[in-house]
Amino acid sequence: MEFAKEREELVASLQRHRISEKVLKSMLKVPRHLFIPAAYISSAYVDTPLNIGYGQTISAPHMVAIMCDLLDLQESNTVLEVGTGSGYNAAVMSELIGDAGKVYSTERIPELVKSSESNLKAAGYHNVKVFLSDGSIGLPEHAPYDRICVTASAPSVPEPLIQQLKAGGKMVIPVGEMFQSLYIITKKGDGTAVSKEWGGVVFVPLIGKHGFHFESKPYRH
Repeated sequence: MEFAKEREELVASLQRHRISEKVLKSMLKVPRHLFIPAAYISSAYVDTPLNIGYGQTISAPHMVAIMCDLLDLQESNTVLEVGTGSGYNAAVMSELIGDAGKVYSTERIPELVKSSESNLKAAGYHNVKVFLSDGSIGLPEHAPYDRICVTASAPSVPEPLIQQLKAGGKMVIPVGEMFQSLYIITKKGDGTAVSKEWGGVVFVPLIGKHGFHFESKPYRH
């Protein structure tokens, strides 16, 4: 299969990040080359972020793997993704939750909604639905969610996302502007949220009502 060897080598290299076996197996199944512009296809299986246009990037594979690992995605989970981008992260999560699960993904850039839908269809993923919307307010019509994955950095954890997370659910979200950290948010049975800092990251800014209200220079991640 095209790119099979390169994908295997990439996934093998991710073991140094102590990624779980189930995440590594899922990433082996996802054809990353179908989620990037043709101009960058030679770098499809290099562990680096890549430009997908409109000031946005597809995350480096190690970052996708780390976030999926921290989320501890389970079969049949209902997942909210904030920031579809090219659709690659959603595809990896789709593999992890299986056909019985569902990924609802929000994207604010119309062109990326269209291209991500096309990418996901070409790659054979049918349990991901992409919405043109402000992801910082979540997607209340399909809440509550077992897991929430935010792929852009917010000034603080948006309250609507906490509200839309199920009791016992988990969210991963980068927070900060110039200096960002990735946080794991766990919602307790009484509705309170407990946060744990994972470490420094660099993401594009989350634009929206509960994000940054300005268009700023995109960050690599």
